[in-house]
Amino acid sequence: MNKQKTIKSRIHHGQKKFFGDVSRIRWIFGGNRTGKTTAGAMEAVKLALKKKNTEGWVVSLSSQVQRDVAQRTILEQLEKKGLRDKIECVMHLGHRGMPERGIIDFLILPNESRIGFKNCEQGRDKFQGVKLDWVWFDEEPSEDIFDECLMRVMDKKGKVWGTMTPLKGKSWVYERIYKSDEISVHKWSWEDNPYLDRREIKQMEKNFSKETLQSRKFGEFGAGAGLVFNEFSDANIVSVGARNYIETGISIDPGYTNPTAVLWFGVDSEENIFVIDEFKESGQTVESLANMIYRKSKELGVSVDNVFIDSAATSRTLGEPKSVVEQFRNFGVNVNPMVEKNVLEGIHKLKGMFCSSGGERKLFVYEGCVALIKELRGYVWGEGEKPIKQNDHCIDALRYFVMSRKLGGGRGVLETGRNKLTKFKRGFYGK
Repeated sequence: MNKQKTIKSRIHHGQKKFFGDVSRIRWIFGGNRTGKTTAGAMEAVKLALKKKNTEGWVVSLSSQVQRDVAQRTILEQLEKKGLRDKIECVMHLGHRGMPERGIIDFLILPNESRIGFKNCEQGRDKFQGVKLDWVWFDEEPSEDIFDECLMRVMDKKGKVWGTMTPLKGKSWVYERIYKSDEISVHKWSWEDNPYLDRREIKQMEKNFSKETLQSRKFGEFGAGAGLVFNEFSDANIVSVGARNYIETGISIDPGYTNPTAVLWFGVDSEENIFVIDEFKESGQTVESLANMIYRKSKELGVSVDNVFIDSAATSRTLGEPKSVVEQFRNFGVNVNPMVEKNVLEGIHKLKGMFCSSGGERKLFVYEGCVALIKELRGYVWGEGEKPIKQNDHCIDALRYFVMSRKLGGGRGVLETGRNKLTKFKRGFYGK
């Protein structure tokens, strides 16, 4: 009897604080088995029952994860409230008489509110066209689906919350959510869950490395499994300030449908390389890019005589009488397509410059270069010891300069003021 009372009296103070948080946007970063999924499901059921005819989505990573985790937890919460037999299940796959074994499309509650289930495998198109009262992300979604869901709750000023263990390292979530001043962040570890046995915690701690425990136990951001540039850290990100460079330069990874990435560099007398500014945008003509490069380079004090570009830009595309290289040169930007493009060699060169085996750092990025920072933190290995070729345009431009530059290619002194990069500060809806 005493043991029963003790169990009932246990309070998960992290969950209590989360439920009492009235912020519109909330996020739980927790280790495995910290009670975060249960908290997410409890919040979803509470909001669905609070008013009639509301609609919200539970977003999982895949249909299988939906079935095994979020969907199951929602059904458990409804059963605790005595509503399991009073809800209507509309199935995407399986029989509505056994919804826990299939894939639920949506649930209709007795008050006519709906709880819909989505997963990231469906793609962004399946997340369009609906006005929602709330969205719960169970684990880390893709950024495009996150943005689309923000649009779904905009009209109703709906609630958004997420529950996740940051196993992917410092992905886009780190910059846009974890470090945001506009999102309420909750951090949970194993010790926050009063229902976990202390002896079991000690046993689990023995099964993980110190780095893995950062994510698994504390819900903190580590290097991330499969991350290419795990040497890149906050120590490589520097604030704006006056620095003297004996060399400056520019590197371009051109595109039209895909974005064009342009990086501006400074090299000091100790051969430290700094990425001092960036541009990344699709749908730009060569003329507009050339004008932008001249304008920004003049503002920064960077020489336009030391400009590298992808060697593929020497090819002529259909409908264009001149190559991209020829077009840039016609507009006064004397680009150099003689770049080293060996991807693996370039990657290992960058890794060693971000942090050598001896702990020396020679490659730095200004804090305003948010597109490059996001790419570096989300660049992962695929099959066959090759990185996955997506969202890497700034990284390509970075490789071209670091692998192809020669000291003295572009001389000049760069001094930047303290307020130079304020335009790169992003709000919650920014990218």
